[in-house]
Amino acid sequence: MDAPAMASHPFYPLGAPVKNYVANTIGPVTLVAIFAAACGALFVPTALVAARVRPGLPLTELLIAFWFVLCGCIHLFFEGYFAYNFLDMASRTDLFGQLWKEYSLSDSRYMTQDPFVVCMETVTAVFWGPLSFFCAYAVLTRSPLRHPVQLVVSLGQLYGDVLYYCICWFNELLNGLAYSRPERFYYWAYFVLCNAFWIVIPLLLMAQSVRESAAAFARGHGLANGAVKKAQ
Repeated sequence: MDAPAMASHPFYPLGAPVKNYVANTIGPVTLVAIFAAACGALFVPTALVAARVRPGLPLTELLIAFWFVLCGCIHLFFEGYFAYNFLDMASRTDLFGQLWKEYSLSDSRYMTQDPFVVCMETVTAVFWGPLSFFCAYAVLTRSPLRHPVQLVVSLGQLYGDVLYYCICWFNELLNGLAYSRPERFYYWAYFVLCNAFWIVIPLLLMAQSVRESAAAFARGHGLANGAVKKAQ
């Protein structure tokens, strides 16, 4: 029994089985700034590629392409890092490891090999990461596969995020398990706000894809009916 090792960590609930914890050496403000700057910096290459591949791209479409590039990087590299290293996340001291330990102050499941988050993050990294990059490519090239794939990816993101929220809230309401530290900043800024993007934006993109798909089918039916009338 390794009780002292499991207790000497900052994560909640108290006594959560976090083994081999090593404290971060980078402060939280610096970690958040690095992550935000890295995410924002992705807009520059996205805009440059868009200007070359599809000049005159509307701003809305550029922002959608940027969203999918951002999702691809976060899903494939950041969440993929967790899926690959989940067994010893608490002891890792590289940048991604420290970022995950900082985020885990709002959700200790990432430090305890929780089956749901491990499986959810693995699916996200393997499927939604590469497909997000394809969606960005499809936006820039006007691929006919853009909206079917955009709908699938957005629905997958939404479904995973809803389960992520609901399982946490279920455990808190029914079993009294709170995975976030008592300081409300961690709960509202990390757990709620950071994940809310993958609720709101996928819903908007799903609505767009449904509208575009419905319009395409309507045009197709109209052309087919016109061809039948001509044939008669």
